[in-house]
Amino acid sequence: MIVILDFGSQFAHLIAKRIQQLGICAEILPGTSSAEIVNALNPEGIILSGGPASVYEENAPQLDPDIYALNIPILGVCYGMHLIGKRYGTVERGTFKEYGRTIVRIEKRKGILGGLSEQEEVWMSHGDQITRINDFEILASSQNCKHAAIANEEKRIFGVQFHPEVAHTVNGMKVLENFTKICNAKRDFSISDRKEKIIKEIKEAVQGKSVLMAISGGVDSTVAAVLLYEAIGNRLHCVFVDHGFMRKGEKEKIDEVYQKMFSNYYSIDATNKFIKKIEGITEPEEKRKVIGHTFIEIFEEKAKELKNSYPDIEFLGQGTIYPDRIESAQPTNAAAKIKSHHNLTLPEKMQLKLIEPLREFYKDDVRILGKELDIPLDILKMHPFPGPGLAIRVIGEVTKERLELVREADAIFIEELKREGLYQKVWQALAALFPIRTVGVMGDARTYDHVISLRAVTSQDAMSADWAKLPPEFLKKVSSRIVNEVKGINRVVYDITQKPPGTIEYE
Repeated sequence: MIVILDFGSQFAHLIAKRIQQLGICAEILPGTSSAEIVNALNPEGIILSGGPASVYEENAPQLDPDIYALNIPILGVCYGMHLIGKRYGTVERGTFKEYGRTIVRIEKRKGILGGLSEQEEVWMSHGDQITRINDFEILASSQNCKHAAIANEEKRIFGVQFHPEVAHTVNGMKVLENFTKICNAKRDFSISDRKEKIIKEIKEAVQGKSVLMAISGGVDSTVAAVLLYEAIGNRLHCVFVDHGFMRKGEKEKIDEVYQKMFSNYYSIDATNKFIKKIEGITEPEEKRKVIGHTFIEIFEEKAKELKNSYPDIEFLGQGTIYPDRIESAQPTNAAAKIKSHHNLTLPEKMQLKLIEPLREFYKDDVRILGKELDIPLDILKMHPFPGPGLAIRVIGEVTKERLELVREADAIFIEELKREGLYQKVWQALAALFPIRTVGVMGDARTYDHVISLRAVTSQDAMSADWAKLPPEFLKKVSSRIVNEVKGINRVVYDITQKPPGTIEYE
């Protein structure tokens, strides 16, 4: 087993996932856990996660110093490496910050960097860095960071400034695998039995009662609902609330699929109510909250109605996955909130016990589960779609007219991606409407119309993402179609921002 001590990183569970992919059990504990608690798990290795704080700040989370005395191999990642640097040297604010793709020079290809090339592409996200450290070798450096990887082989303590757990560190898995070999960690973990385990856990938790669940048509809520249906059958009641922010033709498709899939399915059209509620709102977080609370209001009405007919409904099912929880709420006291997810506000007003079958899963794991559950591939292969839908892809105020602009542009983008065989080559693709107008020329006339931004990213888990290198001729075709077919759009741009520092969605 490898223990991951979480110091507020957005990627702590991703580290655990990568370790599990190596066939090794992983357990996450708060970063400030005592050496006694850590040692009780009998780990073969310890990984110190990253985090948003600076180790020299007054209230920064610290590592129990007794952990060093356990004589268990330690790997520090980013903030975790800074904790090692603070103990054995000095950590200071760097002159240059590094975010996103960086090239590091591997000076000593051994230990955790064994088998790597002389230069490696990694993912950095830091402003601080180690400026001095005693009794450690420098294994790698970058243009702006002397101590990009360090090692004290005698103490079996290692550190990397970059994030080996994210997909865009090209050989990050090799770094983690090297560390687990140093730990002599046992490969005794398998994810193949997780479906049966989850179904068993659901049965034990529900104890013969019924579950009410809001489903959106997306991968996560569908897989969660099918897991619940496998466990409790027609004691599952699925409710779809159409807020009017769906993609083109999606509501009709959702109704058709779910009516065949579940015994108890209820579809509610609340388009006009949602539009009215967010009228005039431009601030993204407020927009999400209003949509979330409106959803609760409508869902509660349906819940009361169903509760009268089925008094044994005692649970609320949700398709929340791990990245939702990480971005919406602090998994530790040290973590930073990024945004609100409307489905995560549901339990606040519902007098039901919460059940989340996928709360520890990433999107790619959810798709694997979905295949085992024989869920239709067109659902499993669907790109992620936010709970508030197109409302957060209309930047600024949402109106019916602006929604139609982005809905039509998005439909063209997705249609062309599928036609050219590019849809499954990107993680997520979308069109967003900017809250500005620009001058253009159509025919002999001057126009002053809206701007559409196209965004397509590659990723494995949505915790980090890179912009997709779509062919220029393809983008030209999409742009031409949007400008010519969507009245009110006279300019199309393509977003090439990575995550981090950006997010996949705009709001």
